[in-house]
Amino acid sequence: MSSLEVGFWVCCLLAVHTYLLYPLFLLAASSVVQTWRDLRYLWSPRERRLAAAPTELPAVSLIVPAHNEERRLPDKLTNLRALDYPRDRLQVVFVSDGSTDGTNAILEAAEGGNIETLYLPVRSGKASAVNRAVGRARHPILVFSDAATLFAADAVKTLARHFADPRVGAVCGALRFEASAESQQTEGLYWRYESMLRLMESRLGVTLTASGAIYALRRECFVPLPADTLVEDLLVPVNTRRAGFRVLYDPDAVATDFAPPTVAGEFARRVRIATGSFRALGQVLRGPLDPLTAFAFVSHKLLRWVLPFLLLGMLVTSAVLWQQPLYRALFGAQLVFYGWALFGWAFRRRVQSIRYALVAYYLLAIHLAFLVGFVRFLSGRRGVEWGRVS
Repeated sequence: MSSLEVGFWVCCLLAVHTYLLYPLFLLAASSVVQTWRDLRYLWSPRERRLAAAPTELPAVSLIVPAHNEERRLPDKLTNLRALDYPRDRLQVVFVSDGSTDGTNAILEAAEGGNIETLYLPVRSGKASAVNRAVGRARHPILVFSDAATLFAADAVKTLARHFADPRVGAVCGALRFEASAESQQTEGLYWRYESMLRLMESRLGVTLTASGAIYALRRECFVPLPADTLVEDLLVPVNTRRAGFRVLYDPDAVATDFAPPTVAGEFARRVRIATGSFRALGQVLRGPLDPLTAFAFVSHKLLRWVLPFLLLGMLVTSAVLWQQPLYRALFGAQLVFYGWALFGWAFRRRVQSIRYALVAYYLLAIHLAFLVGFVRFLSGRRGVEWGRVS
């Protein structure tokens, strides 16, 4: 086998691993773990399937950074007032990060009771806003949310119950999306797949990422974030594990967010995530990860970050090996995928109601976003701007 053939199959195997072989491994391993837990429950009457509810709910500080969120804030404030959590044990801290629209006026009118607001005169980035809010927080449990994210009424209570176990440092909630017709066929499908992986990873105890829109953290696990951090929902769980605490995922702690209405909007968001991911890679690798968690990180995260290079490697090597029938067929199959993606882009408005018609377009777009993010990372751009694209 030539070096070109080896290169093709290495790239192919790694690409297939992250999207197919790794999920199959999770399915098998998590099924074994769940079966063992079921048997242990049946054999031992004293074994509890769920952690006992705490006799007293912990005091919680709920932190919400915001930049120019006047359109979503009224619904957020209404949602917070409807939470099923004792108001005397729930502090809400908003941080307006240099907002220039009506955000500050809305927050000023809402202040009082258990709602407090910090107003940052200059836009400094989400990480700096979060650091300032944690400094204002008074309680031992921190819950993080976004200004547009709507919690289920019991979401805070569901997150907080886990901290009765002193080994638990962070709890990640589940996110659902209100989506447009286009995003239902793209981000909606992808997120259901992603949620399945997170559930299976949680059964194995290898959760290493949170949704920044809904997660809770033990105060002592919080490490101030560098000002240029763009993926705090990755660094926070890593720092929590580094401190010796467990990171859990609870699919019963549910929040609703609003997906970007188009793949173009999702592309912009993914570029920011990609830039922050490459920027944070060194900090993640410095963390002492056990072998199974390290395997999950490489399979679920790192390989996706470098997938554009793997796809490019497959395309180039199979093109060079065109004289061989096998590689000619594989090159043709890749062209069919890229043609499907191009078709989805060109006719996205006409075919958005057809199931799976936009999948190739979406997958190609989010991986191209990581390529753009990698270039921005290499360029040394240190921007910290953040905001919604929906």
